Amino acid sequence: MTLLEQGRLYRESGNPSVAARYLAEAAEQEPESRSVLTELALAYFQSASLGKAEATARRLVDLDPSDAFALTLLGRALARQSKHAEAVPYLRLAEAMLGTPDSADLLAAAESRR
Repeated sequence: MTLLEQGRLYRESGNPSVAARYLAEAAEQEPESRSVLTELALAYFQSASLGKAEATARRLVDLDPSDAFALTLLGRALARQSKHAEAVPYLRLAEAMLGTPDSADLLAAAESRR
């Protein structure tokens, strides 16, 4: 089983802190892997390591600025740190790409708090 698979299993079973350890090691081995970085950002977010989630999501956006999920994750990490003004542009872009009720709700919440 790969580090990515182990990390994903821990994250999905509700243990994001352990998952982050496996996924951080996987990210060291594959620093350009968007699948590894996505799982790592989610594990950090779910374990409330918000600075690390933000940094990892920024890396994902740098790798692919058209990744709506990465934009949403970055916006959510920023908003959860009360950086609502910073979150809005990312959530606005994600909303334009996705156009879902969830993306609209995230954007509206961040806009109302900035």
